[in-house]
Amino acid sequence: MSEAEIKIEGEKWGKQRLRADRTDALYARIPKGETLMRIEHLRVVYRTDDKETVAIEDFTLPVKKGELVSLIGPSGCGKTTLLRAIAGLLQPTSGQIMIGDQQCRGPGSDRGMVFQDFALFPWRTVRQNVAFGLEIAGVPRAEREERALRYVKTVGLEKFADARIHELSGGMKQRVGIARALVMHPAITLMDEPFGALDAQTRNIMQEQLVEIIQHSERTILFVTHSVDEALYLSDRVVVLSKRPSTIHKVLDLSWPRPRDRTAPEFTQLRRDILAWLGEQNVMEN
Repeated sequence: MSEAEIKIEGEKWGKQRLRADRTDALYARIPKGETLMRIEHLRVVYRTDDKETVAIEDFTLPVKKGELVSLIGPSGCGKTTLLRAIAGLLQPTSGQIMIGDQQCRGPGSDRGMVFQDFALFPWRTVRQNVAFGLEIAGVPRAEREERALRYVKTVGLEKFADARIHELSGGMKQRVGIARALVMHPAITLMDEPFGALDAQTRNIMQEQLVEIIQHSERTILFVTHSVDEALYLSDRVVVLSKRPSTIHKVLDLSWPRPRDRTAPEFTQLRRDILAWLGEQNVMEN
């Protein structure tokens, strides 16, 4: 099939008018395990009046299709800044972000975002929140309702499909946010501490559900977290960042099978090693 002819839901679409809810089709030619996104020599500087703060310095990272990569580092090191730059919500000072052969110059439907604070519409039901992006993209009503319900079921909320947001617990709200991002089939899903505000029990349940999702799909996820345990449990690779200005300290490849045993000796030893290094980085400066 030529690049000008992409098939979505049984219908052929031209590359120049590809539906915004299926931009992952643009990258169907890239096999799983090959590089989908490249972050190259990224630098981000915040300027206020006559003061400059370098948040990210010479950051380079390839991200493979179908992998979950976690970013972990000291508090304030620039993890969210990096995610916002990839999402197109922040213009880098220098460097570039490439998805396939396309440079990211602003927000785009090829990147989906899951926020820590849910960012849901309280006047809409669960199903309507999940379908919002499809509605904006002009997806026909019957199709968007079917797809929205499918993803509501994927995150285990089919019994609450018509509930209002105020009727949900924190964990349920975050599941709605995840379903809303995944239903759009973005090439890259960006998650900014999505489970950070949840209690420990709910957080573990959400981690297990995310593992289920990534085991049954080719989703590519960039995941920001402060939890070393969470990063090791979820990730194919863990990128450990230095304190600001943020650079890559170490990239850890995790070949452990899923689901993972958090009590396994190699798991606990690696967790101790990372925590010890982060403890050194988190020392308050005078």
